[in-house]
Amino acid sequence: MQYSEGKAGFDMDNRVRLQKALSDAGIMSRRKAEEYINAGRIKVNGHAAMLGMKIDPKKDIVAVDSQNVDLHRGKKWYIALNKPRGYVTTMSDDMGRKCVEELVRDVGTRVYPIGRLDRNSEGLLLLTNDGAFANAIMHPRYHVAKTYRVTVRPDIDETQAMQLAAGVEIDGQKTLPAQVNVLTKEPGRAVVQITITEGRNRQIRKMCEAVNLEVARLRRISVGPVKLGMLQPGEWRELFPNEIETLKNMVRSNNVKPQKKQEPSVEMGYKRVSVPKPGKRVHKNSGK
Repeated sequence: MQYSEGKAGFDMDNRVRLQKALSDAGIMSRRKAEEYINAGRIKVNGHAAMLGMKIDPKKDIVAVDSQNVDLHRGKKWYIALNKPRGYVTTMSDDMGRKCVEELVRDVGTRVYPIGRLDRNSEGLLLLTNDGAFANAIMHPRYHVAKTYRVTVRPDIDETQAMQLAAGVEIDGQKTLPAQVNVLTKEPGRAVVQITITEGRNRQIRKMCEAVNLEVARLRRISVGPVKLGMLQPGEWRELFPNEIETLKNMVRSNNVKPQKKQEPSVEMGYKRVSVPKPGKRVHKNSGK
């Protein structure tokens, strides 16, 4: 169905999909919008919305549960949250588990996570009501660096560190090069800092598992220029203007070249280890 001029349609220029418009305005996620559309809870210009339809956010009137919504809410929020362990990275949970939504209710508007940290992980989580910004940050082509401090058991040796840095196969696909820095070693455990430029599901845990390491604690400490710093568990702050601008510059437009992939590197305390390039054979000294 295509509506006449002034009403939402399917193939009109300069329009966006309804669920994207709702997500960009921070009203609900795209998935939730699809659920509401299928349930008949959203109308556009008085007509029941349909999946796939496009609207003009500047002209069309959208109502959710018979209440008109503002698709041009004034302020865009960009938030850094220190997610504690035990919280799931969702805005609601059918199983009654604690959600990060509980920690950002006092923002005053609906914000959504950019990416995820699993329930047993902690640390820096970015949230926003700027859907376009969130989608750009999560897009794999831009290789936004994410750094984690990981406590592993029982220990990590040079070979395992080099494997993590060069890339290991998880879920049938090899990971991109990583930067691995072994910070401390104690009996039965080691603390490792790992920087990756992907955001695959439970990636750090799966990478460690691939080299026979058990993750005892996992904490994200930075995303691009944004640092966790002294932010306490459960607390949030707004991003500084220079942090927002730097992130936006990294994903500015399709005319900007994607960020260069990082080179693999390993540091074992004060010792820097050379990581062979992919396909290059490692020759061991025979001792002769």
